[in-house]
Order: sequence, then C-alpha cells, then structure tokens
Amino acid sequence: MKPVRILLVDDHRIVREGVRSVLGADPRFIVVGEAATGAEALRLVKMEQPDAVLLDLKLPDASGAELCQRIIDVSPTTAVLIFTAYFDHHLVNACLRAGARGYLLKDTEQLNLPDQILAVVHGHAALDPRAASVLIEHIRQQPPPADLLSPRELEILRLIAQGLTNREIAIELIISENTVKGYIKEIFSKLEVHNRIEAVIQARERGLL
Repeated sequence: MKPVRILLVDDHRIVREGVRSVLGADPRFIVVGEAATGAEALRLVKMEQPDAVLLDLKLPDASGAELCQRIIDVSPTTAVLIFTAYFDHHLVNACLRAGARGYLLKDTEQLNLPDQILAVVHGHAALDPRAASVLIEHIRQQPPPADLLSPRELEILRLIAQGLTNREIAIELIISENTVKGYIKEIFSKLEVHNRIEAVIQARERGLL
C-alpha cells in the first residue's frame, strides 16, 4: 500500500518539526511539504495534491476555515484535518462546514495523530471530544428534518458511516457514482447538514442509525 502523502501547515517551525519526526518514523506516511502561510499552503496543495493536510488555524495571512475551503477547492480529494491549540465553538462549526474532516487540539492527552490522519483519509471523522460536544449540541438545537429518509437513503447513509467513498458505495449498491452523489445531496438537504460528519452524527442523534 502506498504511503499517505501529508502536507504540514503551521506557522510554528518547532510544531512542524515535531509532527514530521512522528510521521517520518512511520512507513505509512510521507511528508511531501511544509508551509507556514496560507499562500504557501495553497501553492503546495496545487503542486503536490496531498492525501491529507494537517492545518493549523492561526496563520499570518489566512483563517483556518477560509483556508480549509480554499484547499478543498484546489484539491477536492485532499482530506483536511484541523490541528490547533485554539478551541472556540464558532471555529469548530466554521471549519466543519468548510469541509474539514476533523478537528484536533494540540493539548489532547494520548493523541494518536497517525491513526487520526488515517481515519480522515479513509473518510472517517477525527474529532477531539470537546469539538464533538460542540457539534452535537449544535445539531440538537436544530429543528427535526422535514422528511424521513427513504430506505435507499438510509442504506447509503449507513455506508457513509462505515467510511465508504462515493465510488465504493456505487460498487456496493450496483448503481452509478452520479446516482450516489444525488442521493447524498438529498440526504444532506433533508438532515439540514453540510458534510458527511454532520450527517452521520445527526443521524445517530436522531436514532436513524
């Protein structure tokens, strides 16, 4: 299996060196670049098309949520994992809505960063417990969905929860990938969410999974 290609984005050199040291000792990963600014991060993402970006929120020239969205626009297949010292309810929601697949805090005890990176690369969520509680509380405050999901939509949602990609879902259900995309768009609309993480968490909170 090919190693996961990682881009490190943090304006603190010592943090980048520490993370590179951890990942460099693991044959499952290869660090393809480092950036200390948003502009440099976007340049490297466009050039390297990494599997994942480990992204700090506070950079000299860009906010985490805005930069997250721009990274995904440049490379839609890249998984963005927020790795920051900053915890704020609005930041958590903004980053997840921008498309981040995870939100980790640097002060988390017993943080297994390699496993968290692999999780987001394979379509799963990687959330610090504090970030997860913010998201769950936000979801609980939302009104219930106007319509229940159809049996097919529930089937696709269960496969999303298992971490399957659109292509893998299409193969599993023997339908086209475009059809899967259409179902997922309808699921997001009914659950009033913006990404897979929110969809799975809300479905579980509402007893749909």
